[in-house]
Amino acid sequence: MDTCTIRRTSVTLPALNEPGLYLSNVTSLEGGRGRMTEFHYADAGLRDLDLADTHLMDGRITGLKAQRTRLDKIRIDSVEFSGCDLGSLQWTDSKISRAVFRDCKLMGAMLTDVTLDSVLFENCRLDYSTFTQIRAAGPVIFSKCSLRETTFAAADLGAALIDDCDLRLTEFDGGKYRGLDLRGNDLSQLRGLASLKQIIIDHTQTLQLAEALAAELDVTYGEDLHE
Repeated sequence: MDTCTIRRTSVTLPALNEPGLYLSNVTSLEGGRGRMTEFHYADAGLRDLDLADTHLMDGRITGLKAQRTRLDKIRIDSVEFSGCDLGSLQWTDSKISRAVFRDCKLMGAMLTDVTLDSVLFENCRLDYSTFTQIRAAGPVIFSKCSLRETTFAAADLGAALIDDCDLRLTEFDGGKYRGLDLRGNDLSQLRGLASLKQIIIDHTQTLQLAEALAAELDVTYGEDLHE
């Protein structure tokens, strides 16, 4: 069983190379009775992608481009997303398990009440996104992602790790982050530091947090005053 491990966090990856598993090419993600299994959905260009009450299991979604994306009450199990561009993404009331998002653009995405369990975001663009009431029920890794001006609001990310990501003006607005591993990032422009109690950092990042706090408090340095 393949895994992605960074420091002490390990994500179990989709099991798509198992003997006897054959992925059939499909032209839609709308399966019979709300279920799609053992599938490959590739290179679709859509104006609108609307899915609700659907279970996607054991599949690959590659090169999907949608101008507007609405996902509601979706269950994801053992699915790999690669090279996808999901514009105006709104994803609500769903669970994502053993999934990978690799080289995807999810700019300005809005995820609300979504549970993540063994999920890897790798080399993804998530700038200007809002993650509201996101819960890491199992390990979650953000690796080499851009999270500029992204907001985590009332999230529970104690089982998550963020590594080598762009966190410029990334904001944490309430929530639970005890155990969140933020080593390997520049933290000097974070926002919402009061929410980040009991996170994991390196000693060398302490000064970065001090810099972020000074900016957040809008302090004035005495030596800059003209007396």
